[in-house]
Amino acid sequence: MENMSTNTVKVGDILVGGGFPVSVQTMWKTPLTPEKKSFLSEIKNLKGLGCDIIRFSVPDTDSAVYLGAIAKESPIPIVADIHFDYRIALECIKLGIQKIRINPGNIGALWKVEEVIKAASDNDVPLRVGVNGGSLPTALRDMEDRAAAMILAAEMEMEPLERLGFKNVVFSLKSSDIKATVEANTVFSEKYDYPLHLGVTEAGPMIPGVVKSTIVLQNLLKRGIGDTIRVSLSDTPASEVITGIEILKASGIKKDGVSIVSCPRCGRASFDTHSFTKKIESVLYRKKKSLSVAVMGCIVNGPGEARHADLGITGSGDTVVIFKKGKIIHKTTTDMAEKIFVEELEKL
Repeated sequence: MENMSTNTVKVGDILVGGGFPVSVQTMWKTPLTPEKKSFLSEIKNLKGLGCDIIRFSVPDTDSAVYLGAIAKESPIPIVADIHFDYRIALECIKLGIQKIRINPGNIGALWKVEEVIKAASDNDVPLRVGVNGGSLPTALRDMEDRAAAMILAAEMEMEPLERLGFKNVVFSLKSSDIKATVEANTVFSEKYDYPLHLGVTEAGPMIPGVVKSTIVLQNLLKRGIGDTIRVSLSDTPASEVITGIEILKASGIKKDGVSIVSCPRCGRASFDTHSFTKKIESVLYRKKKSLSVAVMGCIVNGPGEARHADLGITGSGDTVVIFKKGKIIHKTTTDMAEKIFVEELEKL
């Protein structure tokens, strides 16, 4: 379900809101350095996995300069994450970075916030205004209703934007509390037409992070709330992107891409589904066509149970079987299995 009621914000070549496809974001995990080649290589890799937008923390002006150089060559739009110093935001805007994430509440004096808004307006650069349940304004921190406190914080930060007539804004209302995050975004979407960036802040390591994020995102997305998402994990950016895409697919929002059915493995398994799936995962997630792929642990759960798969693989001992729609098309060895499987995948 798409949210047709929000404004549209253009982030580089990605349109956020207004019924456009829900975009997937991630955040870079290490400090910026002058060496941009490795950054661009990994950004290209993340784009291949399905990442639409990537955010970098920019704590000082040197980092802003490094990010400006990356943004000029990046295959996807860059967001600069700014806290405390409005001058860094102004520098990022001047350098042509495609979007600025600020929290007006920690930028300082109102005139500093207004300087950032005016620069963004003059250069047609969108802002993301972030409200974080763990860092609310002092006057709101003791409120028992955390969702209501987040809404009030958003409205405080909205005031200079509205007064200056600046609507090129995406809002985010995030908390580590599932209930507060869902309630805050639900109420905000009913009151305002700003696009929403969804996520659970400090969601945690892979398993709890995926669980929390899935509950929040699926709950909101199924009701047409949310225009762009980030799954915040104590893990790699690639894991965040893949998880975000899988949530969109499981929610029925994203239709294209590979659907992977993988046997959990048991005592009778003679084909290592875990390692094989890991080896070909990056290849699979780069496929944009709608395909179903099955990686099964043994003949019991092989071509029969996975007979609807466009392509599948299983094995017994050193013999590996590759099948299409339940029909065996190759019998090979474990050494050759990956090569032949990828070749068949390319044919599809």
